[in-house]
Amino acid sequence: MPKNWRESFDCSLYLVTDSGMCSELGLERMVSEAVAGGVTMVQLREKHAGTREFLEKARALQSLLEPLEIPLLINDRVDIALAVHAAGVHLGQSDMPCHVARSLMGPEAIIGLTVDTDEQTVETESMDADYLGVGPVHDTNTKPDHSPVLGVDGFTRRRALSSRPCVAIGSVRADDAEVLIGAGADGLAVVSALCASPFPRQAAQELREAVNQARR
Repeated sequence: MPKNWRESFDCSLYLVTDSGMCSELGLERMVSEAVAGGVTMVQLREKHAGTREFLEKARALQSLLEPLEIPLLINDRVDIALAVHAAGVHLGQSDMPCHVARSLMGPEAIIGLTVDTDEQTVETESMDADYLGVGPVHDTNTKPDHSPVLGVDGFTRRRALSSRPCVAIGSVRADDAEVLIGAGADGLAVVSALCASPFPRQAAQELREAVNQARR
């Protein structure tokens, strides 16, 4: 019977991968080190990979993360998520509609949504989603086509529109934790802070401690 990931997922420190940033360590080693440092969820995002390459990376990460009970989510590609029995998917506004993804993934899967506007945030209240990605908090190079920068005030406003867990994303660093957790963030989603670090375990430890400290 599939694990019901929805019952117990922890989005405190959410790693979103960028293979191009971690060429020195490699994707698998970077993820392994980051998880050892305190990452609680991983999203495999492969915007430029073909289907077979994406599938191979997803299989490798699922083999790494499943024994550790760390949920692996697949960005955009429901087919890849199903093929590797991932914990769920993360969908953007131009991806498969949430209700279709839910019908395919089943009731135990985690489904996350990116929201780019206040209106989209309100609309998700009627959707069967589990968390929202809210940002970008700061300007970011990892997503050149990102929506306008929110800043902390914008994040606070948008977070107040949702009853679901919200993770802050967009060049988020450890020193952002206090203000973002204080603004209602349920976790920090990071890309370059871990993928581009030569020491992802230590970087993850610093981020996780910052989140924990902000919650005390």
